Amino acid sequence: MTPILETHHLSASYGPTRILHDISLSVSSGGVTVLLGANGAGKTTTLRAICNMMVRTTGEIWFQGQPIERKPTENIARLGIGHVPDGRGTFIHLTVEENLQLGAYMRRDRGRIGDDMAHIYGYFPRLKERRRQYSGTLSGGEQQMLAIGRALMLRPKLLLLDEPSFGLAPIVVREIFDILATIRRQDYVSILVVEQNASIALALADDCYLLETGRIIMKGPSASLANDDAVRRVYLGY
Repeated sequence: MTPILETHHLSASYGPTRILHDISLSVSSGGVTVLLGANGAGKTTTLRAICNMMVRTTGEIWFQGQPIERKPTENIARLGIGHVPDGRGTFIHLTVEENLQLGAYMRRDRGRIGDDMAHIYGYFPRLKERRRQYSGTLSGGEQQMLAIGRALMLRPKLLLLDEPSFGLAPIVVREIFDILATIRRQDYVSILVVEQNASIALALADDCYLLETGRIIMKGPSASLANDDAVRRVYLGY
């Protein structure tokens, strides 16, 4: 499949400290790619580098055939890249509905926002039930659903997800990943997901990159890595 996103020899630094070293990866149009690795491997930094957020980068980042590595973060979002950061980033003193409306603030097609909000509520019925509640009163799983829903209100072509399973009960993680699979299938949204929960991420993804200390040490189809006993034992921990 044609890549929607590609990085070529991407390196990223916080001040003088280099975190990523010569990262080259791709996400297929309509596909799901997972980045796996331990804490500190550079997974979150990879997503921030793609969005030109908080890091200094060298190398190339291409989205839908155009270079974006020098574009401001807000312009990258306008191109159709939605980012769900670690920690979820919901506005706790705003209601669920107000959070979702904020996700659409860059859009010019204001007349379609109501329909899209109804579409999001179709994926996440609990958010509709709690639409008048302040987001700070939601459970962790509901806040993660809200963070994903807010990113989808941008109508993204590519969704970047940073540890969507973090701190959540297994049953909630399964529900969220099932919804992500539906979003990918029904809305044809490409997904790049960072995860430590290797088994559930590999079940969702088509392709996998394994990061260690800021370098890609292994890549391939997710099914191949998931079925490789040595890879599972040494790198994936299950």
